[in-house]
Amino acid sequence: MRFVSLTLAAAMLAAPAVAEDVEYTVDGETFTGYFAAADAPKGLVLIVHDWDGMTDYERQRADMLAEMGYDAFALDMFGNDTPTETMDHRIAATGALYQDRDRMRSLIEAGVAQARAQSDAQGMVVAGYCFGGAVTLEMARSDMADMANGFATFHGGLGTPEGQSWDGDEPPIMVFHGGADTSITMEDVAGFATEMEAAGNTYTIEVYSNAPHAFTVFGSDRYQERADTASWEAFKGFLSESVSG
Repeated sequence: MRFVSLTLAAAMLAAPAVAEDVEYTVDGETFTGYFAAADAPKGLVLIVHDWDGMTDYERQRADMLAEMGYDAFALDMFGNDTPTETMDHRIAATGALYQDRDRMRSLIEAGVAQARAQSDAQGMVVAGYCFGGAVTLEMARSDMADMANGFATFHGGLGTPEGQSWDGDEPPIMVFHGGADTSITMEDVAGFATEMEAAGNTYTIEVYSNAPHAFTVFGSDRYQERADTASWEAFKGFLSESVSG
């Protein structure tokens, strides 16, 4: 089977109507998100970044979504003054939020507010990558869940923190996972599915053979075009089912 490179496919489409960084403040701290607008948007996608912060990767994904007809806003979970250059920096940045779920949720809420301020599109889907996948599920378990029509995670964390649970009435959840992921294992996937079944939630899990952790990251050693292309196509279907213009 032949797959077309996502970067090539994106380049063949029209540029977003608007594509710009958006600065905002939360509790006196400055954050920088990114908004890409579509003409006559069919819906809004909120993107949550990986542990290296809001980068050109999220900007590229937002542009791709705008080219597909969806407004997209990539929020910032760390802020302008948080270093992310080294592994130690990234462990510290993510660890601080894992340990302070109230702050994590307040930053999600601020990102949603910024997304809504930029876009008039009605339906919203939240999508996260790696660390951002864990953040996405944090929103899905929170009282903000009904702000979205659905949630999607790409090679994201799947564990439920102590003291949290699933109610069973959360919007649909889509999980894209690499079968060769050693950071989030197939045992983690099975545990997540068990929780979803027990709660009675609507969920879908797609597993891509031989795909490692972070298989969607363009240009990295872990990038796998087959899994990236297949997951993006499935995500397109999830968006179409979840939101309408």
